[in-house]
Amino acid sequence: MSPIRLLLPLSLALLAACASQPKQNVTVENQSECPVQLSNGQNLILTLPSNPSTGYRWAIQDSAGGVLRKVSPEVYSNPEDRGLVGSAGQSTWRFQAFAAGTGRLLLTYQQPWAPEVAPVKAFDCAISVK
Repeated sequence: MSPIRLLLPLSLALLAACASQPKQNVTVENQSECPVQLSNGQNLILTLPSNPSTGYRWAIQDSAGGVLRKVSPEVYSNPEDRGLVGSAGQSTWRFQAFAAGTGRLLLTYQQPWAPEVAPVKAFDCAISVK
């Protein structure tokens, strides 16, 4: 049997496997996009509005640790690239689903030196991994 005849069925099998895989990244920018359902191995990218120059920061209170693992630290960016000191931007985290089950992803927006003061915002999202 020629090598070309062997490669054709193998190529078709690989294409079919790729087509059946869920999309790798799920992006969440708003709590209304919750609850989130992921497949094992999928990445969750969370982007929230942020302005660290005000002293407020997002803090992870519950990371859905039984089903998600954080794969990168918080990254702050100013998407408008205005270069203005004190202008608002966004904070982004990347997580990966690693186990089937459910969890809760909870972040609060507050000044870290004043934990007794109630957060001004919260992001609370149910996570389900199959």
